[in-house]
Formats: sequence, structure tokens, C-alpha cells
Amino acid sequence: MMNRRSVLQGFMGAGAAGAALLADMNSEARAAEGEPIAIGSALPMSGIAAADGIEFKNGLDLAIEEINAAGGVLGRPLELHVEDTKEMGADLVSQAMQRLIDRHSAPLIINGYNLGTNMIEMDVAADNDVIMMHYNTLISHNEKFKTDPERYYGSFQGDPPEYWYGPGCLNFLKTLADDGKWKAPNKKIAIIPSANEYSIVIANAIRDKAKEFGFEVSLFETVPFPTNQWGPTLAKIRQDPPAAIIVTHFLPQDLAQFMTQFLTEPTNSLIYMQYGPSLPAFREIGGEAVNGVIYSTVIGCLPDEFSKPYRETYRKKFGPSAAYITGSQTYDGLWMWALSAAIAGGPSEPFNKEQTKKVAGAMRRLVYRGVNGTYRADPAGQSSYCYPTQVADPSLGMPHQFLQHQDYKTDPKLISPPLYATDSFLLPPWIK
Repeated sequence: MMNRRSVLQGFMGAGAAGAALLADMNSEARAAEGEPIAIGSALPMSGIAAADGIEFKNGLDLAIEEINAAGGVLGRPLELHVEDTKEMGADLVSQAMQRLIDRHSAPLIINGYNLGTNMIEMDVAADNDVIMMHYNTLISHNEKFKTDPERYYGSFQGDPPEYWYGPGCLNFLKTLADDGKWKAPNKKIAIIPSANEYSIVIANAIRDKAKEFGFEVSLFETVPFPTNQWGPTLAKIRQDPPAAIIVTHFLPQDLAQFMTQFLTEPTNSLIYMQYGPSLPAFREIGGEAVNGVIYSTVIGCLPDEFSKPYRETYRKKFGPSAAYITGSQTYDGLWMWALSAAIAGGPSEPFNKEQTKKVAGAMRRLVYRGVNGTYRADPAGQSSYCYPTQVADPSLGMPHQFLQHQDYKTDPKLISPPLYATDSFLLPPWIK
């Protein structure tokens, strides 16, 4: 067997995207053969968020395949168990997590996102002394952690909270104007959240910070969640056209409908949307109407050379239109946990607080460069730091990425932040 110390050092230096290559580099490497470690995941495999749930599972499947091929966690292979959270919510999610613990003794519950939970996931993890990692992207995670860090020691948010979308979006728009890439017709912005915590927190952050960046809010209108009836909102936008329309609703099918309805009578406005345009369904439904749309994500697979092996493997395994930008979240998260568990001397099991704390301690200390950028836990909330709005050092924060759909037939182009950008901003075709 390959010396485990050298393997671990190789992983830390190469990052997860290169970890699968390590076994190929050493002819003596063998797959893990010890007692399996149950990995639990509570995902929306059906219902309105099923498209994301499937990709989150794909990311876990790929990470487990690679980790097991490279020797597992100290020789023990990982084995995935998934519970469907369906329409999500506190009851469904907490019950799904508890089943994973009771039936499989999972020492780790790693989720994508689940809506409407009030972060009850953190209580399930605390009551059972297991590690819980998620991508809800909520400031409420940080706020709950701060109420009792000792109780919630095992809960980690694998990306920055949604609050950072607010100042990040405003700074992006201001920079476009200051650099002469966009001639804003006025200083007005229209903000359109939907009725859910994630969308509203982002919208409120944009509204509250708008003046600091030289903008004024001409419309702030909350729409139902979900919705595809944009007519009344578009009528108000057309009565008082803003320089930018900021939609913080995030379901891809609904956002595609917004663009289709907007283009029947477009205004001279940039359009920024939240997260949903990262999913293939946005392009598939919207077609040519999505060209020019800008969106951002505080976590997503970077289109760089480092992540290229992951991107190619993901689409080879799951199909040419698979959303590797979503699966990358749980992919990186499981690699981070596996490294931390190895550093701590092995995984724990439910109710073994002493060992679970060792694993959590290793996760807090680990600075990990994955396919999404750099994860480093903010000790004040156990979420990732956000670059560049929270930290100025790109090696210590996850990049807040801005992407633009420039041709609906191809993947969106990364246009900011500059250190990561692969393409330049293009003026949307509807702006004259």
C-alpha cells in the first residue's frame, strides 16, 4: 500500500480535482477494502428542487468513487445513503436526517440545500453529535451558530451566506459603469425577490446598501414562490425603466419565463438574476431569450485548468448537459470532510462527541483549494469566507463569481472577478 502520509500530503497539495489521478501515478495503489463508512445525504430528489438534488447526489457519487479508488479514509471505503426531502421544510428534512443516523449510523450528513428548514439541520447534528455540512447559503446558519458555538460545533456551511450577494452585486454594477463597459441610463435599480428567506435576505441587502454604491431603488416587489406570472411586475418596470433589474428569485424555469415575457417589450436595463441561470433548464426553456443575462454564485465550479479533470469526468459520467457547477458543491464538501477525518485519525460515529470534535477541529483548520475555489471556515459562523467582498486575499476566500449567458447553446462565461474571469462582459442584445 502507498504510504498514507505521502498520499495525504499529495491530496493537500494537488486538491480534489487532482486526487483521482494519484492512484494512476502509483501502480501499487489499491481501492479501499475496510469496513464501509456510511455517508448520509438529505436531498430534494423529487419536487421543485429535484434538478439540483440530482446534481448534488452526482457530486457525492463522483467524490466517493474517487476517494474509494484512492484508498478511502484510512483504508475504509465510503458508502452513500440518500433520503429524499421532497418538498423540503423543517419536518421532512429533520426526519430524513434522523433516518440516516438511526438506520446507517452516518457520522456525516452532507446536504445540498433544503428550503424552509429554519436551520433545524443544526439541531439534528447537535443532538446526535455528527458532522453536518450543507449549502443552504443562509446567514441564519451563522446567526444560529453564534447563539451556542459549543452546541453547534459540528455544523458547517460549505459556502458564504447569501448576504454577500447584496454588496457583491452592487459593486459589480458600479465597476461595470466606472470602467465604461456599461453606460447606465440612470441610477435606478428594480429589485424583485420571491417569498422565501434566501431571496429576501439578498434583496434586503441590495436595497439597504444601494445608496453606498450610488444607486436608488425605484421598485421593490416581492413575488410568490414559485411563480411564472411576471406580467404585473413587468408592467411596473416598463412604467419607470431602471438601469438594472435585479431578480433574486432562483428557480430556473421561472426565470426563463421572466426573460421570455420581458423581451416582448424590453426596457434599456441590464438584467441580473440569482443562481437559477446556472442550471441547464434555464437555457433549455428560455432558448435565445436568455442571451445577455448576468447571474452570480458565491459557490460554483470554476472554469479553470485546475477543475478541468473534474468537469470532464463529471459530464462523461452524468451526461453532456449535467450541471457540474452544482454537483461541485457536495463534491468539494465530501473531499474536505474525508481529508479532515483522516487527519483526525478516522471518522466518528453518532454520539461519540470526543472523536466528532476532533474531525470538526480539523475541518476548521483546513484551508482547502477545491474546484469551487478556496474554502476556509469563518470561526464566527463556520461558513466559508467570501472573496472579494469579505476578504481581499483570493487564497483565503471563495470567489463570488459573475457569469453571463452570451450564447444559450454553450456554457455561460465567467466575467468577474478579474483574477478568475475567462471572458469579457458583452452588452445584452436588447439594449440599444
